Amino acid sequence: MAKAEGQARARRGNRNWGRRITGWLAKAAIAFVLFSVVIVGLYRFVPPPFTFTMAGDILAGRSVTKNWLPIEDIDVDMARAAIAAEDSNFCSHHGFDYSAIAAAAMRNASGGRVRGGSTISQQTAKNVFLWQGGGYFRKAVEAWFTVLIEAIWGKRRIMEVYLNVAETGIGTYGADAGALRYFGHGAGRLSEREAARIAAVLPLPKKRPGVAPTGFTRRYGNRIVSRIGVVRRERLDACVR
Repeated sequence: MAKAEGQARARRGNRNWGRRITGWLAKAAIAFVLFSVVIVGLYRFVPPPFTFTMAGDILAGRSVTKNWLPIEDIDVDMARAAIAAEDSNFCSHHGFDYSAIAAAAMRNASGGRVRGGSTISQQTAKNVFLWQGGGYFRKAVEAWFTVLIEAIWGKRRIMEVYLNVAETGIGTYGADAGALRYFGHGAGRLSEREAARIAAVLPLPKKRPGVAPTGFTRRYGNRIVSRIGVVRRERLDACVR
């Protein structure tokens, strides 16, 4: 009898703990959703002050250089170069380019140059709110923030933030800091080739040189120059102008 009562109490205790854990998880999820909506809403108007990537540079003993510029003060060819290099469907998708994701998966499976299918919106969500690297959990949180910034910021603000927080060199963040580093002048006046060179280093900013590029980086930059003309003629940048 006593043994049965003890087992019953243990079962009730386990159920109570299960309900408590479920309650804690639900509260944590609600708190995360509320916090993420608030912080995305704040960054709709306020420049993001810092990112995890910048923190990584500081922890590694490197300095961080960044200069925030409103999008209207950034040469239009910089946005065109980013669209040409990273996300030609930026103005037409809602955060995710499923055709690009499928194409990247097929290319990677066939043994071609490994590339992801992330859009500028996804990259901005990652750069501002998350850390570098992969993993399903981080990609899931990235997807959530991508949905939020598409809904709350809109395309023009997404591009503005992207061009200001994207890493453009070792310890260098944003198009303006990158232009000053590589060309000695700000991003307010860029030639198509200069904009293309900055865009060409974006996937691997710690390894690709923006000045006197060679090999793949040089060829890629030249291709971006030609694509800038396509973006301009077909008005693929209409949502940020």
